[in-house]
Amino acid sequence: MRAVRVVGTAVAGALAGTGALHALWTVTPWPLRTPEEFADAVIGTGDGVPPAAACAAVAGLLGTAAYLVAAEAGAAPAVGPARLRRAGVWTVSAVLLTRGAGGLMFFGGDLARRSERFRRLDARYYSPLCLALGTGAAVVAAAQGPVTGYREPGPVA
Repeated sequence: MRAVRVVGTAVAGALAGTGALHALWTVTPWPLRTPEEFADAVIGTGDGVPPAAACAAVAGLLGTAAYLVAAEAGAAPAVGPARLRRAGVWTVSAVLLTRGAGGLMFFGGDLARRSERFRRLDARYYSPLCLALGTGAAVVAAAQGPVTGYREPGPVA
């Protein structure tokens, strides 16, 4: 179980860090210099940056995902029903794996409409990171058993 805790801590840390970056993007395009450069690298279009509310919503979802993975891995205090947390971690895994495997296609645009810079960054960093984090979340969820909460009965006295 130590390995699961290490994996869960790493995944939760990466999700929390990514969430913090999204929260920062509600007020600045950092680490990029301009909103246009940000839109090109992070969204792949020249349509400008996402609204602050959208960045804040994504930051909140990533923070929630980080907590769920950390709690299931035993790296954070567990709150609420175990079945609900485990289902949440499976959902985190499914979303990340889908984003990683599907790349740009799940965001309503075709590859040809995205900038070359974004396509390159997505292929090198964004999609592989999503695949790695989704796999890590699946490892944590699978190590904790089925979502149903069914356990083999113990010996009868």
